[in-house]
Amino acid sequence: MDYFLDMPLEFSLYENASVVLLPVPYDGTSTFVKGADKGPQAIIDASDSIELYDIEEDTEIYLQGIHTAEPVREFSSPEAMADAVYRRVQRYLKDNKLTGLLGGEHSVSIGAIRATAEKYPDLTVLQLDAHADLRDEYQGSAYNHACVMRRAQTFASVVQVGIRSMCLEEKPNSIAQNLFYAHTVHHSATWMQDAIDRLGDTVYLTIDLDCFDPSVLPSTGTPLPGGLSWQQVLDFISEVNKHTTIVGFDVVELCPNPSDKSSDVLAAVLTYKLITKILKKTKQ
Repeated sequence: MDYFLDMPLEFSLYENASVVLLPVPYDGTSTFVKGADKGPQAIIDASDSIELYDIEEDTEIYLQGIHTAEPVREFSSPEAMADAVYRRVQRYLKDNKLTGLLGGEHSVSIGAIRATAEKYPDLTVLQLDAHADLRDEYQGSAYNHACVMRRAQTFASVVQVGIRSMCLEEKPNSIAQNLFYAHTVHHSATWMQDAIDRLGDTVYLTIDLDCFDPSVLPSTGTPLPGGLSWQQVLDFISEVNKHTTIVGFDVVELCPNPSDKSSDVLAAVLTYKLITKILKKTKQ
């Protein structure tokens, strides 16, 4: 299967699609476990196991059309890759398609955030992640995966949730009231509303899968203990979707394990849940 979900071909065609999924199999700046370049295809393959009907939302949202685009295969540098992603997402936004990226490492988000911020000048980027990703540059590049949120700050306001790893040089680049550490999330009854209060009306949601605790999703390049649960993430996304308009998203940093497909399935279900929640609200 070359496209997301095991659905009739007519619902995967671009002209019929409300959503475009853009695979970006890039892993050029990963620094621990390599393999995120295999993430997009693993998500697409795992999506064949998903039922098209969503019990919670009581709908088959694929009927609104989900097109899986040709992957971005620009590997010469992270800067060139980001520019290639930017041009693709810009094109889809001009056609009024909700666009979601399937990563790949987190650096793939930079071009998508830039294109989305151009269309929505009041954009807030909501990051679910274990790592702050606020370095000015890393290993000689300002487009390294460790710099993605620092680059995003040049385009939009950034709110960070689930963070549990940061180097000292990143701290001055963080905004305290927009930063929700995992250890505070786990001991707060109001963190969801507190984070939502920091968002604007339009949101780009970037989900690094290491936001999940490794007991939930082990197959990522930089797993860290103390992460979020499946239900915490789903409940939070539902609340964000209720109070804001999600205008773009990405799911990144899946590093597939050939002997354990559970993480692949989680990433695929998460992608479909995101699409379902966003489009159901739009239709209503």
